[in-house]
Amino acid sequence: MGNSEARKLLIQMSGAPGAGKSTMAMQLQRSIGGLVIDHDIIRSSLLEDYGNVPFDQVARSAYRLQWAVAEQAVKQGLNVIIDSVCNYQQALDQGSALAERHGYTYWYVECRVEDIALLEERLRTRNPMRSQRTGVNCPPAGASLSGRGEDVLRMRMANPCRPEKNAIIVDTTIGISDESLDEVLKQMQGL
Repeated sequence: MGNSEARKLLIQMSGAPGAGKSTMAMQLQRSIGGLVIDHDIIRSSLLEDYGNVPFDQVARSAYRLQWAVAEQAVKQGLNVIIDSVCNYQQALDQGSALAERHGYTYWYVECRVEDIALLEERLRTRNPMRSQRTGVNCPPAGASLSGRGEDVLRMRMANPCRPEKNAIIVDTTIGISDESLDEVLKQMQGL
């Protein structure tokens, strides 16, 4: 994927909190270059700057900013990896439309962990940003996510929103290994 004639890529990460999206995004960036747009960094920064603004309003602003940065990056010809929760069709549509407008190849990479206890352990042991969960049933401070814990997570894991094509699902139960990264890159090259 390193040669100058390689296709330009827009990769949209997906997966449960704690599944390894950010780790996989950084590993992909080291392999293909380009820019990782980390939604949690944007949202956390906005929450810190505008602490009196409701969480949901900040989250909407963070998504708008994320897509504006992505648009600028593709206009510059950079590979783009969008590291954000991708639970809704609208997010998939925005990613694939952006890729199509600029002649990029769109990929959806889902980091998958089925074990809720493992996700809980990862969430509790990481150093969370202000916008991140601290546990499966512990939403970020100020988030109006009451009732959105394990039951919603299980439902989303059982019925993920993913595109019909160019979707790669990688088991990240044991973490992000060289083998899992190689498998993702191999699938991208096989198109």
